[in-house]
Amino acid sequence: MTILKRAKGFWLSILLSCIFFTIIQTMISGGLLNPFYQNTIMLIGINIILAASLHLIIGITGQFSIGHAGFLAVGAYASAIMTMKLEMPFFVSLLVGGLMAALAGLIIGIPSLRLKGDYLAIATLGFGEIVRIVLLNIDYVGGASGMQVSHLTTWPWVFASVLFTILIIRNFTSSTHGRACISIREDETAADSMGINTTYYKVVAFAIGAFLAGVAGGLYAHNFYIILPSNFGFLKSFDILIFVVLGGLGSLSGAVLAAILLTVVTTFLQDYPETRMIIYSLVLIIMMIYRPQGLLGTKEFTSFFKRKGGHKHDNEQTIA
Repeated sequence: MTILKRAKGFWLSILLSCIFFTIIQTMISGGLLNPFYQNTIMLIGINIILAASLHLIIGITGQFSIGHAGFLAVGAYASAIMTMKLEMPFFVSLLVGGLMAALAGLIIGIPSLRLKGDYLAIATLGFGEIVRIVLLNIDYVGGASGMQVSHLTTWPWVFASVLFTILIIRNFTSSTHGRACISIREDETAADSMGINTTYYKVVAFAIGAFLAGVAGGLYAHNFYIILPSNFGFLKSFDILIFVVLGGLGSLSGAVLAAILLTVVTTFLQDYPETRMIIYSLVLIIMMIYRPQGLLGTKEFTSFFKRKGGHKHDNEQTIA
């Protein structure tokens, strides 16, 4: 019976998603959305992918990473090289961008994920800065001047990528592998004593998160006409981190909601960058004082539609 209910909920979510896609696509085709709002929708989708991918690393596995912009940069430049230099199809470029970012995640993850807490944060921060500096000094991709990229990102590509990301993370979290990652987040020592290969699961989560960030990088690169190494600095990683923390550590729905809200705020305040940073700071201060668990805590949207009085386990709150 539980499986049947989950299946109904899954297909209902797919149906609602398709309806939402059709509405937005109709508005774009009919000219009801000008380029500014179209670009805002693209950015929201890209940021949802970034927030969800970092949610898997921090919110589910409990690994504090602040170098996510490095994976975004690897995916962006790898995808741009595939389309602009090698003239490959856009789908192939997205796939290659994701795979190259996952490879980078494995390279940095295998040696550094034995670290914990602040030490891991410093290691991932160093990785992000190394990627940025390397790109600054490679003439093949334009160096500091940046790389020109064709505008290939469209609403169908963004929607499909967001849907793919949500399904991957939701199913991974619901699986035995996701349960192992959650146990590592709750108490790594206890998980290790129960026979869970903590290093293996941390690397797997890191690689999946990096792959999805690489796909977002491909969409990001082809949403503009030029990409610069300066676009992928520490502040970009900080922006992605805010999505996860503001939404609630352990809540995929919260990360998505925070990505939408902050992207809208950032877009409409892009002419006032100082004001944007002030708002960011105030929001974080207020959240840490009055709701340190984030907007949704560890709950998901679906938990608000469950019948009251029904028995539910605490660990179900981490599942979308």
